[in-house]
Amino acid sequence: MGEPQDASGGLRGFSLDKEFLRSPKGVLMGAELALCFLVFLLLTASISAYMGAALLEVLVTLTFLGLRATHYYERLTRVNWPCLDFLRCISAAIVFIVVAFAVIAASHEGSAVSAFVFSLILITVFCFDAYKTYRAEMGSDQDADLG
Repeated sequence: MGEPQDASGGLRGFSLDKEFLRSPKGVLMGAELALCFLVFLLLTASISAYMGAALLEVLVTLTFLGLRATHYYERLTRVNWPCLDFLRCISAAIVFIVVAFAVIAASHEGSAVSAFVFSLILITVFCFDAYKTYRAEMGSDQDADLG
């Protein structure tokens, strides 16, 4: 009557790949999610006008992490996932640059300063993820051109 289950007891097609979660990309996406959520909480405590942008990035990062960890993205073959992941990282970095400087310009209280500092760290993590995604994708294209 219910959903089909596999031998491990989870829903078929939605089991988490623990190896991906332990991989460098999985750890990086987990760090992005944790930092996005922390910045969201800090913005909620200080200047709640900017918390919507952080919440959006939490949801987008959580969605991408969920799609990658369950390998569900492999079923959506018409989407260029490395490009979409690269654009996710770049757009998130831009959003947090704007939010970070808007928050620090509006208030100098403790949670606003903390949100600013963690946003800068998060921007660095998103830029590093974008760089690694770009290098991984362009590296495979350059190797194909040389061969």
